[in-house]
Amino acid sequence: MAALALAACSEEPTGPALAADAALPTAVPDGTKIVIGDPAQQLSFELSGLAKLLEFEVEWANISGGPKSAEAFRAKSLDLSSVADIPPIHTNWTGLPTRIVAASGRKDPLGHPIYDLGVTPGADITSLEDLRGHRIAYSPGQAQGALILRVLNAAGLSQDDVELVELPSTADVYTNALAGGEVDVAPIGGTQVKVYINKYGVDGATTIPHGLRDDPGVLYAPVEVLEDADKAAAIAQYVRLWGAARLWAKANPEEWINAWYVDHEGLSYEDGEYLVEREGELDFPENWDETIERHQETIEVVADGTGYPVLDAEDLYDRRFESLVTEGIAEYGEGGAA
Repeated sequence: MAALALAACSEEPTGPALAADAALPTAVPDGTKIVIGDPAQQLSFELSGLAKLLEFEVEWANISGGPKSAEAFRAKSLDLSSVADIPPIHTNWTGLPTRIVAASGRKDPLGHPIYDLGVTPGADITSLEDLRGHRIAYSPGQAQGALILRVLNAAGLSQDDVELVELPSTADVYTNALAGGEVDVAPIGGTQVKVYINKYGVDGATTIPHGLRDDPGVLYAPVEVLEDADKAAAIAQYVRLWGAARLWAKANPEEWINAWYVDHEGLSYEDGEYLVEREGELDFPENWDETIERHQETIEVVADGTGYPVLDAEDLYDRRFESLVTEGIAEYGEGGAA
């Protein structure tokens, strides 16, 4: 199995120019190469055998998340990346035009949230209304930061009603800040929820549900990359297999947990099981109308909280890619191509 590698560079556009309203090419020319920041799916593509169907050279980058992908896009060292729904908003606000080419979520997003609100030991917070007057970890430009703005909006609170403490939502920063009493509340997800309660629950640490959808996941690319016909064709081929690769991982949990969570992430098998169960069933919308409508609501809340202008969510999506994920699922399902 190939190691996840950090891409050194992504070639400048070399293919024919492709207008935004032109049909996507149906064939990938020989010699086409793209750099993809989608670490978990590198593994699912390889294990499922779907990587063998990619008719272009892939350079896998160990990059994910908004700040790192945006930085790599600006450096022209990345062509495509996997993020939540906030990074495409933020890049377009900050002069880096990008477009969403694939979208996913969870079939039961409220029952299988990505984040819970971690509460520091000793804080009397049991509902969203109790957030008034408390210190809340906040990461602008990332999904966690947008979630906090949406939570405040849902609770009928403004930023003036709380103290937002700007912290990067990386590694264990949020859980350490909660444990150390630097903040009263922080959105934490994945194994952070389990670890935080196991470690600090005896001291009074708790979590509360936020009750909002926090499940959007997307693939996005710079507009400049999508204007290269050869790269656009390669991205379309990847997008078409992306959902099938992820469903293969869900259908083969033991192999997936051992390969990704245990061997790659260094977690225990039990933690891997916890994360697979927490994720629930995946959803890949065939039509993006509802996805875009929810994205618009998020844009308006975040714009109001940050002072940025309201964008039209429709402009963030490249509808030429809309049907590709479900087409690939219809052909390959969860069985892969091994």
